[in-house]
Amino acid sequence: MNRFLANHSSSFSTMASGRLHHVGFVVRSIGEAAEEFSRSIGGAWDGRIILDPLQGVRVSFLNGPVPDDALVELVEPAAEGSPVEKFLRKGGGFHHLCYETHDLKKQLEYSRSVGSVIVRAPVPATAFGGRRIAWVYTKAKLLLEYLETVPPPAHQ
Repeated sequence: MNRFLANHSSSFSTMASGRLHHVGFVVRSIGEAAEEFSRSIGGAWDGRIILDPLQGVRVSFLNGPVPDDALVELVEPAAEGSPVEKFLRKGGGFHHLCYETHDLKKQLEYSRSVGSVIVRAPVPATAFGGRRIAWVYTKAKLLLEYLETVPPPAHQ
C-alpha cells in the first residue's frame, strides 16, 4: 500500500463511496458549444437540453468515446441571476466534478469533517429524475457536486 493510503485509509472508510459521474463546464450557449466539445473529446451529443429551474440553469450531457467514462456536462445560465452567471462573466470553463454517492447524508458529514463547506443543501435535480444533489466547496478550492445513486425513501 502506498504511504499516502497507509496514513489516510481510516478516513477513507468514513467517506461514502461513489464514482465520477461527470465533469461540468459553464458555457454561454450549450447549442454553440456542444459540437466543439463533442469533437474535442471524440464523443457524441444527443441534442437534449434540460432546464433545471431549482438550479437556475440549462444543462446537457455529452458522452465520451468509451461508454463507461464519466460524462461531460455543459451548463448555461437559464436567466439573469443564475448561480453560474458570475462564473461565466469571468470566462466560464471548468466548473465542477460530480461524484455519485450511495449515502448523500454520510458524504456531506464526511465533507464537513475534512473542512469542506456545504454551499447548497440537497435538492432534487431535474436532470437526474429527481435524485438529489448537493454542492460542496473544498479547502483546495474545488467545487464538488454529489449525486445520490438512488432517490431517498419517501419518509425522508
